[in-house]
Amino acid sequence: MILCVTPNPAIDRTLLVSRLQPGEVHRVTRAIVAAGGKGLNVARAVQLLGGRPLVMGLLGGHSGRLLADLAAADGLAARWTFSDGETRTSVIVVPEVGEATVINEPGPVLTPASWLRFVDDVAAQAQQANVVCLCGSLPRGLPADASGDLVQAVAVTGRLLWVDTSGQWLRHAISVCPAGLKVNSMEAGELLGTVIDGPEAAIVAANQLHKRGIRMVALTLGRQGAVLVDEAGYYVAWPPRVRSVSNVGSGDCFLAGLLTALTAGQPPAEALRWAVAAGTANTLAPGGGRFAWSDFQRILARVELR
Repeated sequence: MILCVTPNPAIDRTLLVSRLQPGEVHRVTRAIVAAGGKGLNVARAVQLLGGRPLVMGLLGGHSGRLLADLAAADGLAARWTFSDGETRTSVIVVPEVGEATVINEPGPVLTPASWLRFVDDVAAQAQQANVVCLCGSLPRGLPADASGDLVQAVAVTGRLLWVDTSGQWLRHAISVCPAGLKVNSMEAGELLGTVIDGPEAAIVAANQLHKRGIRMVALTLGRQGAVLVDEAGYYVAWPPRVRSVSNVGSGDCFLAGLLTALTAGQPPAEALRWAVAAGTANTLAPGGGRFAWSDFQRILARVELR
């Protein structure tokens, strides 16, 4: 079982429009309402790839109950922690031509007592998991090192732990050395104070993070692919060129492909191919973790590896 933890989930409203022009009235051609947040996207993709996900997160108010219903409608098993406040909403506008625009609400302000209850819930459930991934931002009202507390609580269970977050939460999370880290080039560049503009720079950066005590580091580069560094060395994978609809959630699907393959016993090199294929397949459809299995298989056959 892959435990997908999202401390600050959201209701994702994906709106498809013919074009996006500021200051104008737009007619939506299609709307997708889903349980959102990075860990929810990971879980949908894990399920699609044949894995068994369990989602956890902090929910509140009417929006929180709606999010729980949406996750259940997707067939996702869940263990929610309910708190005060209202679960946030994210709006994703996808034009026929051009990049998607994402507008994220910050989410509720959380009390320390609710956070500690959530940490305890996650630590208890982690003992039943093969691997745990902690994904996304933290709710407001918490100290910057709260992510480190959550990482430490899972780490002491002895389960494999992956982290996918950014900014101050990332800095504190990796200070307690999770087993695995997934970051993109901007997140890693900000963390290390450098510019990562291609695979060679990504290999150097991933090695630096690996030397901090992180067993496996995956660093994504968008259309330029991704690198994976572990004790044996490094691997680089490139996706085929595809016509992208939206890249929202593709990093989450990358992580889902990586963890699903690793828990199925695939070697790291093949797991990286799965990850790149899943992340690329996700760009072909709007909504995180809603790609077709046939697209994943077709792309996987064309992923290049060094």
